[in-house]
Amino acid sequence: MLELTPRIRIPDDELVERFVRAAGPGGQNVNKVATAVELRFDVANSRVLPEPLRARLLARRDHRLTGDGVLVISASRFRTQERNRADARERLLAFLRAGLKIPKTRIPTRPTRASKERRLGTKRERAEVKRARQSRNWERD
Repeated sequence: MLELTPRIRIPDDELVERFVRAAGPGGQNVNKVATAVELRFDVANSRVLPEPLRARLLARRDHRLTGDGVLVISASRFRTQERNRADARERLLAFLRAGLKIPKTRIPTRPTRASKERRLGTKRERAEVKRARQSRNWERD
């Protein structure tokens, strides 16, 4: 059981773990023991996630989310299965905690009068520079 908040707990039956052989360091073990962990969590169909949290998580543009709303986390940083398993679960909790933060709504602002005048002033200067380039007759000089 993973505890996200005191009210939101993810039961182990909603997590699917698959152990595969990992690449990288490990000596002779690397070809024999499946130490890497692939953790899958179905965000779209989870019965413990509140609807606003589910919507925020699915709206994120995360490469680990599949089109069906399944989060896939691969952990192979460590040499032991237990540490990789703990790492994958910790990364799942970090992903879910990021969804708990409600983003601030942007309050549209209007440009100030001075900023409008500055913009138009620089625009006039630039136009004058370009106009001066065109009016010169380079043939006579």
